[in-house]
Amino acid sequence: MSDDDISDGAEDVVGVLTAQIEKRFAMGIGQLKSEVSLAPAADPEATDIVKWHSLLVASQTALDQAEDALLAALETQPSEVDDPTMDLAHRVNTSVTARDGRALVVRWLLDPDAPGKKDPAAEQLARARRGPAVPTSAPAPGPAQVPAPPAGRGMAR
Repeated sequence: MSDDDISDGAEDVVGVLTAQIEKRFAMGIGQLKSEVSLAPAADPEATDIVKWHSLLVASQTALDQAEDALLAALETQPSEVDDPTMDLAHRVNTSVTARDGRALVVRWLLDPDAPGKKDPAAEQLARARRGPAVPTSAPAPGPAQVPAPPAGRGMAR
């Protein structure tokens, strides 16, 4: 499997969901975004879907950038991977998790029969929903953590 195969498979998540959104609303995603921006209260469901689709696209972009940075770093590594490169690998994993979580939200929003959508409490919760409960953007790269010094054999007096 080549690097392009991996990227194409990941981008298919966004592509498949975009196609489902376009089919559901019988218009292109660009037109739907325009309609929602003009009248966000007109169709709360469309507004939610557009919002989460935009978050999904942003996550995919962050993932693509993280993968590119990791691949570039790996090309310069001899045989052992250094801490900054491992940090990039963790950033890729975090980006995948964020992208997949957002994809699940879009899938849930598109499914009228999804669990939790039929009872009144779920409808009230859906109206109150404003965004993700936790930050879902990739963490900013920071310094590598320094391991704690080994514990001594005795107590200092």
